[in-house]
Amino acid sequence: MSANAVKRAYKPFLESRRFSLEERLEWYRLIHLGRLLDDRARTYSLQGKGWSYHASHAGHDGIQVALGLVFRPKKDYLFSYYRDMLTCLAAGVTPEEIILNGLSKAGDRASGGRHMSNHFAKIDTGIWNVSSATGNHTQHAAGLGRAVKYYGSEAIVFCSQGESSCSEGYVFEALNGASRERLPVVFVIQNNGYGISVPVSEQTANAIVSDNYRGLSGLSIINCDGTDPFDSVRAITEATDIVRMGRGPVLIHAECERINAHSNSDKQELYRSDEELARAQEADTYLRLRLHLLSVDEVDEEMLARIEDENKARVAEAVETGESSPDPDPSTATHYVTPAESTVAADALIPAAGNKLISLLEAINTTLKHEFRRNDNTFIWGQDVASKEKGGVFGVTKGMQQEFGPKRVFNAPIAENYIIGTANGFSRFSKDIWVVVEAAQFADYVWPGIEQIVDTSHDYYRSNGQFVPNIVMRLASGGYIKGGLYHSQNLEALFTNLPGLRVVMPAFADDAVGLLRHAMRSRGVTMYLEPKYLYNQVFAKAPDPGDRFEVPFGKARIRREGDDLTIISYGTPVHWCLRAAEKLKDEAGVEAEVIDLRSLLPLDTDTIFASVRKTSKALVVHEDKVFSGFGAEVAAQISEYCFGDLDGPVARVGSKFAPVPFSRILESEILPQEKDILEKALALVKY
Repeated sequence: MSANAVKRAYKPFLESRRFSLEERLEWYRLIHLGRLLDDRARTYSLQGKGWSYHASHAGHDGIQVALGLVFRPKKDYLFSYYRDMLTCLAAGVTPEEIILNGLSKAGDRASGGRHMSNHFAKIDTGIWNVSSATGNHTQHAAGLGRAVKYYGSEAIVFCSQGESSCSEGYVFEALNGASRERLPVVFVIQNNGYGISVPVSEQTANAIVSDNYRGLSGLSIINCDGTDPFDSVRAITEATDIVRMGRGPVLIHAECERINAHSNSDKQELYRSDEELARAQEADTYLRLRLHLLSVDEVDEEMLARIEDENKARVAEAVETGESSPDPDPSTATHYVTPAESTVAADALIPAAGNKLISLLEAINTTLKHEFRRNDNTFIWGQDVASKEKGGVFGVTKGMQQEFGPKRVFNAPIAENYIIGTANGFSRFSKDIWVVVEAAQFADYVWPGIEQIVDTSHDYYRSNGQFVPNIVMRLASGGYIKGGLYHSQNLEALFTNLPGLRVVMPAFADDAVGLLRHAMRSRGVTMYLEPKYLYNQVFAKAPDPGDRFEVPFGKARIRREGDDLTIISYGTPVHWCLRAAEKLKDEAGVEAEVIDLRSLLPLDTDTIFASVRKTSKALVVHEDKVFSGFGAEVAAQISEYCFGDLDGPVARVGSKFAPVPFSRILESEILPQEKDILEKALALVKY
């Protein structure tokens, strides 16, 4: 639509004279600059030079300039989404930084080319790198808001997204949790009426999406015209005033227009009529604001021309800088997958002697308490972890809230995504923070939280090493308890497939202490899998290794030495393997070496390979299903790197390919037993 056509159909702003001319001209400068960069992105995409993903912000200009300008760099926090180019520009991301992001250059401040274009960030100023899972950053915003409130900061957390992401359950979880906790978060919904090609009427019960949340006590809701900078600044100002008064979170619903297609891969002419597209053009903030300044504010045309010329020169300079900047070095492609673990003093590797026996459950409980005493910036939350004297369904966290208080140890809603997502957000406040979460009461219930586990696993990588979530996710894992579906399954094979996680599972109480302490002192994300069958088993007890003992990641433990056969296991089956090894000796004179992996990711292949090269035979045992279980990876590693040393096939024992059933009789048939290991080991020895 031409400028004259827009002038004929001019839709006036809801003007307020409390905004100075200088403010209005700054809006215009930023909006015009944003449009130039938007056009440049589209050009790069068409040329195949960059911006393989581009989502235009045109039609969202009012709310985005308002949101970006209210943000205070290095004081507030901002979670923007993929359409927020103008928000980020107004918040302090420079044109050069936007070009570097779009061209996926090594100097990209957001991710160094690791993340999609149009995902802007400037972490050192508080503009966070968010993932492509739309709306999941609402939970990070809530978690960071929880930290802001706990530490008494004056910061405000801003979180921006499109309307269709509000159909995701984790968005409700974030709004519900933030409202219940009265967190200092401003959530902004930019509603342009479409989720790609799907109209809002097919997405949500209310066209005004904020109406879906009016039942949440403690949530203030403000609606505004997102194409109108006057109304948008009014809404943002009102929202920040509410937050600063301690009244809790605010949800701003901004009605926008999507002038261009959803992205460079979308053709909106296939589902939007010419008439509708013309109406969207009539609401164009840029052209309307220009007309407003000329006709209402009587700004000289030459003044606007000077602003435009300065912007064009600024973009030309940014383009020159961006295009001449180096591409990422291929040799760095595997950098920032997992942060370096903490160093362990030599004497801390040796357990203390002469102490009393402790159970695996006691080991976890006492270690948590010791680490909480050592670091005041340590927290734990989850389902049912702080209910008076209970301390979780298994009593693992018993006594913790009483000692450390309800602000450090508390219950969370039954929402696994929210438990994990808020841990991610909370840990962003300071590098000294460690969050322990009971990610689900039973490992099998963690499925709703998998999205946040995946997102958290690559935060370090996606941010090019700028952010490491310090989180230990505890999960009561495995069977042999007559638990049945959702109470007895094993998930380690899933977790070990996610680069960026560490995955550990103790079989004895001393290792439970050492692994947990090391996880709570090492930066990064650790999946701490607790074989719940072993919590109170006498045979899993060990002498208390003391307050210094640590077990580094990726270090297996030889539980029994032997020369005839290597048996590799972890968790509960380690005990079945040790028993089977004794019977092998008694019944066949076979000396089996039993390796307790303890750490699955990273995996101690050195210890495995050395043992297999000594014995020439390998049996891998685990509780999970044989088919696609973690043992398949161990077997593959042995086959690839020890093939010439083998005197037989790499054998495996594990669960049958079925869910773990409830009946003890059926469960026993599905899960691996001592007799299964003995039978397979004898067959392998005779091979």
